[in-house]
Amino acid sequence: MKNLSAKSFRCPYQESKLKSTANLVARAQSEIMSEKLEKVNLVWLELNGCSGNIISLLNGQNPDFQYLMTQMSNFLYSNSLLAAEGSEAMDELFNVIGSTFILAVEGAVSLKDNGVYTIIGRQKEHAVTGLEAVQKLGENAAYVIAVGACAAHGGISAARPNPTECVGVHEVLQRKVIQLPGCPCHPDWFMGTLAYIMLYGEPPLDSRNRPLMFYSTTIHDRCPRRSYFDQGIFASKLGEKTCMFKMGCRGPVTRIDCPIRQWNGHVNWPVEDDSPCIGCAQFGFPDAMEPFITFNTTRGE
Repeated sequence: MKNLSAKSFRCPYQESKLKSTANLVARAQSEIMSEKLEKVNLVWLELNGCSGNIISLLNGQNPDFQYLMTQMSNFLYSNSLLAAEGSEAMDELFNVIGSTFILAVEGAVSLKDNGVYTIIGRQKEHAVTGLEAVQKLGENAAYVIAVGACAAHGGISAARPNPTECVGVHEVLQRKVIQLPGCPCHPDWFMGTLAYIMLYGEPPLDSRNRPLMFYSTTIHDRCPRRSYFDQGIFASKLGEKTCMFKMGCRGPVTRIDCPIRQWNGHVNWPVEDDSPCIGCAQFGFPDAMEPFITFNTTRGE
């Protein structure tokens, strides 16, 4: 008999959820090619963070970043990827105001001393802060998407003691911000959200403005180790293949689709690699999710 892996037995529900982004992007591209839809003007603004989300996007597959740049959007600006420098770069950034564009922001907004701790560039003699840029662009964009934990709620940039008073993007804008928390944001979460906006407008959101197509269900409810939890069989150390709840796994409080979508080309995710979920896609990360790994906190002697 042919030896089949567990991944050969994906249920139709899992398959449909996994392919949601690819299907949305393919439809958007079809509509663009038939001239029923125009490419979207996209600005990617990096503020106080590690640039992990743009790196994650660059590593995306099916669809990939090249597809985003050449087939879906007019990719107008990125701190990391733009060839222009100095005032020329800032001119390119602010010249989008007056056009129809979508603003994607990664990184938190530093508030202390009027944002002087995050300078993204200089326009002539003027130092442009992240706070200034996100306020000017955010109030003029058709949609604003907070990409990653720092942009969504402050994330690691706002972790205690938060010396530069970092906050999420929505706290400095008087408008709705679509939230894609995660550290980093999965390429599919952003690409799927962008394609949905292009095709249909604002996607269905939960009470915290997260797209329901990605953030509706907890990791715990989809975890392949859920049966061990239900039977009370818990791991006592890393490497054991049972439920890691008593080791501090944050799957029960984290709403995201990692068990279905997975990472690195949809091949793996932390729990499958015997590491507890640390709740990076949940509001309050990292402070509210620490300690990431615990021992003997809920286990009797």
